[in-house]
Amino acid sequence: MKRRRAFSELPNQYLFPEIARRRVEYLEKHPNASIIDLGIGNTILPLIPPVAKAMEKAARSMTTPEGYVGYGPEQGILPLRQKIVETYYSDCITPDEIFVSDGAKCDVGRLQVLFGGGIRVGLQDPSYPVYFDGSIINGVSSIKLLPCHPDNGFLPDLTQTTELDLLYICNPNNPTGAAYTKAQLEELVIYAKKSQFLILYDAAYSHYIQGSDHPRSIYEIEGADEVAIEVNSLSKTAGFTGVRLGWTVVPKALRYQCGFSLWNDWSRLTSTLFNGASYLSQIGGIAALEAMDQLEKTIAYYMENGRRLKKAFSTLGYDVYGGEHAPYLWIHAPGELSWDLFESFLNDKQLIVTPGVGYGPSGEHFFRLSSFAQKEIIDSLLMRL
Repeated sequence: MKRRRAFSELPNQYLFPEIARRRVEYLEKHPNASIIDLGIGNTILPLIPPVAKAMEKAARSMTTPEGYVGYGPEQGILPLRQKIVETYYSDCITPDEIFVSDGAKCDVGRLQVLFGGGIRVGLQDPSYPVYFDGSIINGVSSIKLLPCHPDNGFLPDLTQTTELDLLYICNPNNPTGAAYTKAQLEELVIYAKKSQFLILYDAAYSHYIQGSDHPRSIYEIEGADEVAIEVNSLSKTAGFTGVRLGWTVVPKALRYQCGFSLWNDWSRLTSTLFNGASYLSQIGGIAALEAMDQLEKTIAYYMENGRRLKKAFSTLGYDVYGGEHAPYLWIHAPGELSWDLFESFLNDKQLIVTPGVGYGPSGEHFFRLSSFAQKEIIDSLLMRL
């Protein structure tokens, strides 16, 4: 068995395990350190009671012959798909275009299997590492990085996307926090139709978008169902990072160049490689979507953390971006290397940040802060700063 060459082309470590490794190394040398970790974007507030109660009830019902559930529909149980449509997509998407999964990241990986290696890919730079790493693993050799920086509002230059088959768009963006206005999304959809490329639209942070001028789904734009696949999840909206529940929208209007349906191939692939999301997670998902008013309070909690952090780092003289439509701050430190910044904050403030270069070359001289933390932790950090 020969090793696949693709793995030799990857960085030695995925970004977040490398951060975790350095944290462990630091604690071994400083066992009494009180580290504040705002690096990995992991939710910390507990599940809301309706979700826990619904999952508990479903688990208890599984102990009875009449309540037991085995394999379910690969696309997910219909009540959940109907609730997703009602909550996110109104009348522009149907339940049979929803494929429920164990998370957006997992679905991105399966979509990369669907697309294969013989395509031309465009990536926002910086962007979520899975887009680049997963493309390399699947044998993609044509990857075009589209620099996103303060001068272009951290949005890619569409004139550089003409020779692509697939464009990854994360909105609001992780790590920069930039969000598309409706007019900008309309321009993106028009350009995709004109240039004949497919958009893989990652909306995992869509519920953090504030204001009606910034759409939460690409399908709010007319014609998007002909050019876009959308992935989403409840990880950051409902604290399902450990529960695991997401979905992918594959509109039936999507067609390959030959005219064949993407929906058919995606259905074939997922039914082959995936046995469906956990039944208990799906029941929890229904309960979460029925209690969006409570989840909005959770989101407001994290966004208030972000507002306070943004004010603090701005006062220290940094140029701070994000924090308005996403739970992340993207902070510029001109002339300083990202991993040096990581080490400096760890050693001087016992604070873990995410080095910007881990998201792509345009992330050099930046670092990311997550607002997923207890208010008391933010209070402590502000005292240190």
